[in-house]
Amino acid sequence: MRRLDEIVDYLRNFSIYGTIMDVGDLLEILILALLVYYVLVWMKATRAWTLLKGLIVICGFLLLASLFKMNTILWMAQNVLGIAVTALVVILQPELRRALEELGKSNIFNSIIPFESTGKTEGEFSEKTIQEIVKACVEMGKVRTGALIVIERQVSLRDLERTGIDVDGIVSSQLLINIFEHNTPLHDGAVLIRGNRVVSATCYLPLSDNLQLSKELGTRHRAGVGVSEMSDSITVIVSEETGKISTAMEGELNRNLDAESLRTVLEQALTGSVDDNRSKRIWKGKGKAKNEEKIAE
Repeated sequence: MRRLDEIVDYLRNFSIYGTIMDVGDLLEILILALLVYYVLVWMKATRAWTLLKGLIVICGFLLLASLFKMNTILWMAQNVLGIAVTALVVILQPELRRALEELGKSNIFNSIIPFESTGKTEGEFSEKTIQEIVKACVEMGKVRTGALIVIERQVSLRDLERTGIDVDGIVSSQLLINIFEHNTPLHDGAVLIRGNRVVSATCYLPLSDNLQLSKELGTRHRAGVGVSEMSDSITVIVSEETGKISTAMEGELNRNLDAESLRTVLEQALTGSVDDNRSKRIWKGKGKAKNEEKIAE
């Protein structure tokens, strides 16, 4: 007990630069630290995380400008600061609105301290889900049925989800084939998959502005690359003209995939686990296919 009293007295009399800190100040620091932590966790699941890294680079540059007394740059930064704050609010408006909506819908205590734990989360993928996606793409490729399947990973795609029609069904090859069947109400647009469920169909995707993409690529491929540029999602595209399967990830388009190579790509991207021997064999064959494609061009 004596030792505990000494610790309490130390905390009460703890001072920084001559300022006495009491228990209330320590509690305030703890609350602010938790607030900053949860804001960073929220930002990491949105496009704001990339923006934050850009702001850190700018702050580092301004720090160097201050150390070397670059007064003109500092003067410009001070005058732009007010406009920059307004611009940030405008840029992050969808994320801020979504965060407020989720705060209103959820129990704040469960958000901070999760008392209940579930076995599998919404964002996890099973081997069966990957098999069903591969099976559906191969079957649609045989009959040249165009398809555009966006698989959400860490960055939320709820803004794109709102542009489509809610489905909320377990991923199966039959469901995907029926959605993209010609002349059906849901065939136009993209399907969004989150975890093991098809959450939405007929979603509108942003088109890529990458001028390096081949001119022979249509809107479906450019949309797949576009959504992969704005998020960490992986998109599977089935060409309606040729029936060939492609994937788009991090702004890169991989074309002419067969069933085994598509399965490997999805396993590596979604679960991070794949047989090493099978992976080497598939990527070797994939490289050969790319070389043959360049020679053909």
